[in-house]
Amino acid sequence: MNKLRIAVIGAGPRANDYMATIKKLDDKYDFCALADKNTERANASAQKYGVPAIYTDVEKMLKEEKPDVFFALTPTDSLSVMAIMSAENKVNVIREIPIGITRQVAEAVEKACIDNGVKHEIAENVWVWPHERLKRKIVEAGLLGKILHVRLWYTSGTYHGFNAVRMLLGSEAKRVLGYVGKVEVPTYTNYGGELDNTRFWESAIIEFENDVTCLFGKPLPGPRSSLWEVEGTEGYLSGSELVLFKDNLHFPFRDIYEEIDGKQVLDHVRIDIDPPIIWSNPFKEYGISDTDEVAKATILCSMHSAITENKDLIYGAKNALKDLELCVAVFESGINGNKWIELPIQYETEVEKRIHKEFIRKYGYDPIKDTDKLKNTIFTRSSVIWKVAGWL
Repeated sequence: MNKLRIAVIGAGPRANDYMATIKKLDDKYDFCALADKNTERANASAQKYGVPAIYTDVEKMLKEEKPDVFFALTPTDSLSVMAIMSAENKVNVIREIPIGITRQVAEAVEKACIDNGVKHEIAENVWVWPHERLKRKIVEAGLLGKILHVRLWYTSGTYHGFNAVRMLLGSEAKRVLGYVGKVEVPTYTNYGGELDNTRFWESAIIEFENDVTCLFGKPLPGPRSSLWEVEGTEGYLSGSELVLFKDNLHFPFRDIYEEIDGKQVLDHVRIDIDPPIIWSNPFKEYGISDTDEVAKATILCSMHSAITENKDLIYGAKNALKDLELCVAVFESGINGNKWIELPIQYETEVEKRIHKEFIRKYGYDPIKDTDKLKNTIFTRSSVIWKVAGWL
């Protein structure tokens, strides 16, 4: 099997989690270089994961190391700049979500990747969690009957919730009716580490092409955590349980482990219906077992297969744009008198204009036209999409 050389930008907590997975996939990747402006943090990660080369200049790393894959794990506002830089250096790129702060930025990144002949993957993780893979098998087996509704509550990054629902339904949204509010709350430390005293809430009705209606809510912090329920004529999925209406049968998801090298590793997840429905962990021989680490390995192996076997990326820009578009549509409807928004959206929305304006105010340059001038910018963890719309 061909091993690919991979370089990473970013040495924060999320990046370190990915580094641990990269090292486990040692028959697929050679971790050749790491870049971070914080040299102390970069040195610590490099020593921990045996990375031979450390850089503070990303473009220098790309030119000197010439990796097969570049993984951008930096703040949201920087990701498109990093991806375009990678494309211009003819290096395949994986980057954290979202695909762009707006659809226009996302399309500019994808164009740069296509023009330079490189593959571009977006590291959306939720839909490839083991339980989500099992849910899709249940839906595809027809156990729910005709699907009628999805009820989605997502308390943080709604992009993830929309992704989970879209992938379970295997259908695209056709129109959205949204409600949005911004309220003052007691001062708290937000996702970017800054003091804040406002929060956004959102609610929406999303109609899909297969006649399913999704009822969505992003409430203020409260007793309900993120949850999605899929309701059909024969039963429903709620959390990690299948319920069938006939005889009120409940089938909880079961995680089955196997001991490998003295450690308990996930072998498969299942429901004990007749016949059982099972999703098997393809990464157990690597000792990869944790829910999100399985997702990370899936993303990394997708890129490896795309390069070495010319397979399609499992997610890719098309899906990523669909998930981002739902975020845009809900907010746009909410700030424009709760009007139905038809999909796909064929124009630059008001919320996207606000995001572009805030980006230019904060960083001094346009996120599409001035990517070369933004290469050495210090990007903060608190994104302009959080400031404008409360998105992570």
